[in-house]
Amino acid sequence: MKIADIAPFFATLKAANPQPNTELEYTNVFELLAAVLLSAQATDVGVNKATRRLFARANTPQKMLDLGLDAVTEHIRTIGLYRTKARNLMETCRILVTQHGGQVPRTREALEALPGVGRKTANVVLNVAFGEATMAVDTHIFRVGNRTGLATGKTPFDVEMKLLKRVPVEYMVDAHHWLILHGRYICQARRPLCEQCQVLRYCDSAPPSLLARQSAP
Repeated sequence: MKIADIAPFFATLKAANPQPNTELEYTNVFELLAAVLLSAQATDVGVNKATRRLFARANTPQKMLDLGLDAVTEHIRTIGLYRTKARNLMETCRILVTQHGGQVPRTREALEALPGVGRKTANVVLNVAFGEATMAVDTHIFRVGNRTGLATGKTPFDVEMKLLKRVPVEYMVDAHHWLILHGRYICQARRPLCEQCQVLRYCDSAPPSLLARQSAP
């Protein structure tokens, strides 16, 4: 993707969705952290279905600890890798209570020190909860970055670093939401819906036949 095309690419995505947000359901920062931790290799729909009941009973680290590992495990058993995730969530709650006064920390280092919290999860929390201009590269963003030419790379970290350099500052805070949603609903893995794509003209992988059709009078 040409540098000159990046701003109009995001301007188009913004016009279609001026206030994007995560599709995970949460009411406080701890719920957001827990939901993102549970979302690895799982769909947001599946996570939301499990966390609605879980958060109704335990929406703080201490309440989660009081609920206990067995009950937490049972609540999230429909989510992939639920046993490991339950253990990580409980240990994360213990650290939040003993080391952070029950609050979710606001630094990347402290977040990544929590069990089950990697760079992507930390980036989501920093961006969504605290408004920092981070780029949480999941499979959708990795695919969109490479397929469109917006940010190519062999690893999620490579794509993240390129996005941080190439995305205009005025779009940075919301950029990862637009890219995730675009990858989830339009630029899909098996068959991208190019015929429905509003930013096709800026994409390095756009089918020439569709481009010609869009530019025809």
